[in-house]
Amino acid sequence: MEKNLLFILKSCPYCKQALSWMEELKKENPAYEEVAFTIIDEKENPDIADKYDYYLVPTYYVNGKKVHEGAASREIVENILKEATLSSEK
Repeated sequence: MEKNLLFILKSCPYCKQALSWMEELKKENPAYEEVAFTIIDEKENPDIADKYDYYLVPTYYVNGKKVHEGAASREIVENILKEATLSSEK
């Protein structure tokens, strides 16, 4: 399994917003383009989602560690991308 995961529901407005912010931030900062997240829809992949400890979406895991759960602001998404960028440099 990938080390950076994003659990979502396609019908979730908070997930859609988080994905939109991720795209915006990647366009603004080329370093974030290198960060890859495996996006897992919990409804379509319950077998994978059930293996992880979270309750709300969107939920981000960076380098195997849960770093955010639930509705996120643009600033939170940017901090997650920063953390993932630093993690990938190690």
